[in-house]
Amino acid sequence: MRIGTLNIETPIIQGGMGIKASMSRLAGAVAREGGIGLIAGSAIGMEELKSEIIKAKEYLGDKAGAIGVNIMVAVSNFEEAVNTSIDAGADLIVCGAGFSKGIFKIGKERNVPIFPIVSSVKAAKLSERLGATAIVVEGGNAGGHLGTNEDSWDIVEDIVNAVNIPVFGAGGVIDSNDAQRMLDLGAVGVQMGTRFIATTECEVSDAFKQLYVNTRKGDVVQIDSCAGLPANAIKSPFVDRLKSGTQEKAKNCVQCLKKCNYSFCVNEKLVEGHSGDTENGIFFAGKDVWKIKDVISVKEVFSRFKNVFS
Repeated sequence: MRIGTLNIETPIIQGGMGIKASMSRLAGAVAREGGIGLIAGSAIGMEELKSEIIKAKEYLGDKAGAIGVNIMVAVSNFEEAVNTSIDAGADLIVCGAGFSKGIFKIGKERNVPIFPIVSSVKAAKLSERLGATAIVVEGGNAGGHLGTNEDSWDIVEDIVNAVNIPVFGAGGVIDSNDAQRMLDLGAVGVQMGTRFIATTECEVSDAFKQLYVNTRKGDVVQIDSCAGLPANAIKSPFVDRLKSGTQEKAKNCVQCLKKCNYSFCVNEKLVEGHSGDTENGIFFAGKDVWKIKDVISVKEVFSRFKNVFS
């Protein structure tokens, strides 16, 4: 499949999950299988970001996938991270958690595809007009920060019908039946984050992965992130404290976000979660994480979706 300058064998985007949940090992493995592997480029140092992109590209070699970087528009060094990623050889930029008009100018000037994450027809049409190569439509059933309370299944088709550029559906895609459902709505492919956490190549702790495997239906709840956006996370002691108003506010702020309400430090809590600290960490996940029953390799993930994308 040709999308802009990209030659993609399998239209699966691995969501860019911060902080350091999706790095070169995971992104490289996804790209080697013919998909689009994303490195999470928010809240990490620029030298580390460069290094991760280079490692992932080296691992990809001459295979037919692509290595991109997902960067939150909400981070304070957004444009620096975008330009650093392009300098290091990123094949595309995916951006969400806010909307940036300036990113499309950068993409045009530097001949790099821009895939914004949107949740409305208005944002999708604006993205197309500004020069997006493709868009990722993400519903309120996805993990992490959200742009809508409507599930992906309720918004993808309307957006597909409103634009003339490729659309990838995100939110609620765990197995091949979900992927087929997205294609039936008119999407050319899917973006998955939650499924790729529970893979051997993902660099979060085993405790984090097992939490995904053990989560039951209804265990994912919506919280208010300090970034000013709603977010989906697995129930935990931290979530309980946040909802009851007893969670201690952030103390050591490094101004990583353009706007923050300081209710907690999302960077700190994500790092604690990814390290397996079930008492203090936050565990972002899509609402359908309960459908995951095993930790498998990236190769096995692609094998399970082969009947949809062959």
